[in-house]
Amino acid sequence: IPKTLAINFKPKLLLEVTFPQESETAVTLKAGVQLARNATKGPPTFAIRGVRTPGPFVIAMVDPDAPTPQDPWAAQIRHYLGGNHTVHDRGGALKNQTSAITEYLQPGPPAGSDAHRYIFLLFKQPKDFAAQEIITPSTSVVAFNISGFAETVGLGDPLAGSFMRVAPDPPAV
Repeated sequence: IPKTLAINFKPKLLLEVTFPQESETAVTLKAGVQLARNATKGPPTFAIRGVRTPGPFVIAMVDPDAPTPQDPWAAQIRHYLGGNHTVHDRGGALKNQTSAITEYLQPGPPAGSDAHRYIFLLFKQPKDFAAQEIITPSTSVVAFNISGFAETVGLGDPLAGSFMRVAPDPPAV
């Protein structure tokens, strides 16, 4: 987890992030893997391993590299923010019980950029999370601050996380 996120990351669980594929087997992230943009069409599904509680959990996905890793002036871009994720089965699959605050936004690094990191974080959801109004579905996704948000709404440190890299689509020929 990049230091620029200012998150104390000492995971207690394993977060699995899986992207469905149209004609292939789903892709489950291995931390740091680079995926083609078309493999991230999503939305992803989530599962946790090592869980001792059924939830609820909050999941966030941010891009700390926008518009480019060399000049991330628009970072962090909020690509997903959803609460009320609960363990759905013995395999640890998570199911979201409500609409996300920020529905999944597919990665889209601009042409000419290096690959971007997309970071997924899982937090224990506080009881009053549904009442928070700091981030709403109409709040801009640009210049989000996951550590500030987590502190303000009482999420604490993330319990788990993962990340992937996604490069821009190759230029059309």
